[in-house]
Amino acid sequence: MERIGAHSHIRGLGLDDRLEPRETSQGMVGQAKARKAAGMILKMVQEGRIAGRAMLFAGPPSTGKTAIALGMAQTLGPDVPFTMIAASEVFSLSMSKTEALTQAFRRSIGVRIKEETELIEGEVVEIQIDRSLTGATKTGKLTIKTTDMETIYDLGNKMIDALSKEKVTAGDVIAIDKTSGKITKLGRSFARSRDYDAMGADTKFVQCPEGEIQKRKEVVHTVSLHEIDVINSRTQGFLALFAGDTGEIKPELRNQINAKVAEWREEGKAEIIPGVLFIDEVHMLDIECFSFLNRALENELAPLVIMASNRGKARIRGTNMISPHGLPADLLDRVLIVSTSQYSKEDIEQIIKIRCEEEDVSLTPEAMAILSNLATETTLRYVLNLISCAQMLARKRKAEAVGEQDVRRAYDFFFDEKRSVQYIQEAGMSLVTDLDENDRRRSGKTKPAGDDAMDES
Repeated sequence: MERIGAHSHIRGLGLDDRLEPRETSQGMVGQAKARKAAGMILKMVQEGRIAGRAMLFAGPPSTGKTAIALGMAQTLGPDVPFTMIAASEVFSLSMSKTEALTQAFRRSIGVRIKEETELIEGEVVEIQIDRSLTGATKTGKLTIKTTDMETIYDLGNKMIDALSKEKVTAGDVIAIDKTSGKITKLGRSFARSRDYDAMGADTKFVQCPEGEIQKRKEVVHTVSLHEIDVINSRTQGFLALFAGDTGEIKPELRNQINAKVAEWREEGKAEIIPGVLFIDEVHMLDIECFSFLNRALENELAPLVIMASNRGKARIRGTNMISPHGLPADLLDRVLIVSTSQYSKEDIEQIIKIRCEEEDVSLTPEAMAILSNLATETTLRYVLNLISCAQMLARKRKAEAVGEQDVRRAYDFFFDEKRSVQYIQEAGMSLVTDLDENDRRRSGKTKPAGDDAMDES
């Protein structure tokens, strides 16, 4: 089942080869300057030149900050680690704030480990398996050939079981990993393509391998530093990765892993891939987290940290200081700030069209005009939420396309922020204020002047 999310239409940043933003591409619309800046940063990440730097996307709500971050993740591809967290995730009961941030940092750094394995690769000529009378012991011989040579191997119990499990028969081309004993079926040999009885609909035919039967092959694994930490920290080892019960990891263990990775790098066995850590709603972090971030960014093994904030001037949590975007001055000094601006009406229309394609909704021109006008008066998020509600109403009246009346009815059912505030003010705001005042008197607390409600506890 495929679910459609808020940003499932984003496929990349929509830039050309010269990093120039296209008008509409890969689900991205508008925000040309911010997209170009993100593209330049990505280029540096791919060249491994920007580890330990930080970036801040600052702009009003629903101007595409998270969309740009997701576009960056798609462009980087699966090999470069990309971790996305909301700042509130750091405040967890199971671990300290600094531990949660450290784990996020280490998830964003990949280690590409190279190792050489010996493979036996060839076409199976014959398999002979002899079972004893009791069936307890099995012995066997496996004849394998390439275009140049042919060899007979003696088989033990384990290999006989593995071959029968993979249903290997004469004529199959197989590869056996000598270190682990893993058998991989590559397909059937072209020479056996006339054996109709041994063919299924999905049979894949391959050429008989050339050269030596035993070959050395380089295998590359990419893991994150956090995965290495977890595997080494627990008695149950890598099962903790699936259980999610990682808990606090001791700093001594991390130092040992860092030393080992550095050793591998010197020997040429491993390569560090600095990835990207995206922290959304970064103004929700407190002063302790910010001081930790300052230090963590200077570390050798630091990823590129991208932050997003929709605050203008805000109080830094844990202090009474007011600062731009809710970030302390010493951290603002270190970051490159990219601003996002409100979308134009043409951009909004384009985004609505893309979302309708993603959700399989067809709009009439009148409904499209109403929705784009609404988006300029209210917010883009509210309008995108209205689309699926209006589609439900259109289905109810068995209409093929969402019309003007469906959008108007959905607008009547669901309030936007401005209308909601207006309704509260008209209906009973004074009642709520009186209740709050009574609660305060009862508990013997009075609200300090000019303080933020968030820290009242």
